[in-house]
Amino acid sequence: MRDVAIVGVSQTKFGELWEKSFRDLVVEAGIDAIRDANMNGEDIDAMYIGNMTGGLFVGQEHIGSLIAEHSGLTPIPATRVEAACASGGLALRQAIMAVASGYYDRVMAAGVEKMTDVVDATPAIAAAADREWEAQQGVTFPSLYAMMAKRHMYEYGTTREQIAGFAVLGHKNGALNPKAQFQREISVDAVLNSTKVASPLNILDCSPVSDGAAAIIVCPADEAHKYTDTPIYIRASTQASATISLHNRKSLTTIPSTIFAAKKAYDMANLTPKDMDMAEVHDCFSINGLIAIEDLGFFEKGKGGQAIEDGLIERDGDIAVNPSGGLKARGHPLGATGIAQAAEITWQLRQEAGKRQVSDATSGITLNIGGTGGTAAIHILSVDRK
Repeated sequence: MRDVAIVGVSQTKFGELWEKSFRDLVVEAGIDAIRDANMNGEDIDAMYIGNMTGGLFVGQEHIGSLIAEHSGLTPIPATRVEAACASGGLALRQAIMAVASGYYDRVMAAGVEKMTDVVDATPAIAAAADREWEAQQGVTFPSLYAMMAKRHMYEYGTTREQIAGFAVLGHKNGALNPKAQFQREISVDAVLNSTKVASPLNILDCSPVSDGAAAIIVCPADEAHKYTDTPIYIRASTQASATISLHNRKSLTTIPSTIFAAKKAYDMANLTPKDMDMAEVHDCFSINGLIAIEDLGFFEKGKGGQAIEDGLIERDGDIAVNPSGGLKARGHPLGATGIAQAAEITWQLRQEAGKRQVSDATSGITLNIGGTGGTAAIHILSVDRK
């Protein structure tokens, strides 16, 4: 197996992008990534595209062919990858494995979602849950994560203010990210007094409906310096599954797929949670961000809320979490999120993150979750090859 490096990254602005179509977004991201890698379209051998549900959002299936055509990349193979909200993370993993195996040399991983073209995105988003046993019974994603929040509060004494603090952190960082959907700070009081969605979660605990795309180009590590002076190396790429339905979990306060994928990733990279300088975690709801920092091993189970309250996950804290603003503030175009997470870590490790730059960062981890954790994709990136 070959070592793999990231040589090009890009992200469109995330938000309600009425003036841009599904194909406009992914083509913009792809072209920018090719330019960032100092390549031409002819250099790309294959493409993997993360997309959760283009059929329900914009009525478009056969997405690989569509994107290959409108990117000017035919006849290369273009494959759509779907794993709900983890589609982007798995598209990146497929690209990494294709290069690591030697099957291809230069591969693009892209992710895209156009969510605002429908009147109500809820039915499409609900497809990431168990349709028969959850969605058809009236259970929504806010209510599923609300159950997780209430149980965490009950078992560990986590406070409502601590959960809200994760959303506050996202907006604090997102205010410094010119590509973020929300570029303004909020307060704990604002979160607590915002519109109730599913107790104890309010609207400011929830990631938004977003449009956007992101792209990454990977190649063999031995060839990376042909394209960039600042290659970022893939130290680990892992994936794990758990039950799609929340009621079949042994615990509501942890996501087993995250724990399994994280252990495999740390072992693969020969690193530990303490070696991570930063993390981009999947905070589709503020409670999921809190659970993620525990499941990734940064803090003991039940201690995540106190870590948030104590500022340990600020950019200058023990570990910088979601310097991009996370799903809450950067935005959450489902299929693009996992790619955007890795792009943010890449910019940070290149020292190209501007006002949100994490000082002296040399390694970082991404966690992309599908549904309530039915799928978890984790990547560890580093400026060092070994």
